[in-house]
Amino acid sequence: MSRTAGGKRKLQHIKTLENIEGDPTHHLAGSFLPQTWIVVPISSLKMLLVVVACWANWQILAPYVGQSIANPFAPLLFISHRIPTSSEDDPRYQKGWLDLAFITYYVIFWSFVRQTITIHLCHPCARYFGIKKAAKLDRFGEQGYALIYFAIMAAWGVRVMSQLPTWWYRTEYFWIDYPHWEMKPELKRYYLMQMAYWLQQFIVLALGLEKPRKDFYELIAHHLVTLWLVGTPRWSYLVNLTLIGNAVYLSMDLPDAWLAFSKLLNYLQMERTKVAVFALFLCIWSYFRHWLNWVILWSVWFEFDLIP
Repeated sequence: MSRTAGGKRKLQHIKTLENIEGDPTHHLAGSFLPQTWIVVPISSLKMLLVVVACWANWQILAPYVGQSIANPFAPLLFISHRIPTSSEDDPRYQKGWLDLAFITYYVIFWSFVRQTITIHLCHPCARYFGIKKAAKLDRFGEQGYALIYFAIMAAWGVRVMSQLPTWWYRTEYFWIDYPHWEMKPELKRYYLMQMAYWLQQFIVLALGLEKPRKDFYELIAHHLVTLWLVGTPRWSYLVNLTLIGNAVYLSMDLPDAWLAFSKLLNYLQMERTKVAVFALFLCIWSYFRHWLNWVILWSVWFEFDLIP
């Protein structure tokens, strides 16, 4: 009897640990599940706030400890490697290893944003319109997040390009005065935030935290190619082609926002609105994804010799 009772207590203890491990609201969940911060918003928020608190404490205590010591938490929150000789009124930045710290922090930031929008905005909205199946709720959440992300980044991409000589797709300035290793602060911030987003998306897919689709392996390949060509830390950023990188990002993000919008309308069964938006999407897609991409490719082939 004692052995049986002991076995039951041991089994109950194991089940309790499993329940704690799977409970995203429990303070121990993060210790048992390394990927919790990706899927549970409160976990990623805690990680973000710890860094902010450490940075703030250092800022407050630095005058009493040592003013000459740089805040070690600043590279996580802010872009680094300012060119010392650049003007205070118009600073410039270069690449550096601390960019990886910035990207790491904002991978966690995008995880928090993604799950917060999905769980607390998109899911309630979907339920309001009568969507109840878990699979459709997940897809609605994915497209809702995609719409918000791509719309914001497209608007930011337009703003960044408006500060550059490449406005609006003046492709000759991709190459004039190359290499463009000195970056405006907003261009560098925009680029690294994009890198962090695509890296976070890749982690979600690679760990199987999102329900696999029929084109799962194609999506994995797509994210790998994106990270390699335009992302961390290779090629466009590494070889100072950030001006053409901004143009490519914009040509991708803006039509993707309309694609996500049309998918959301499809889930909501708004037939007439869906057809109208999809027709508008086709026009936008044709201009940005086809015409402007051909413009960029033409520049690569025929204007490359403008490099000094």
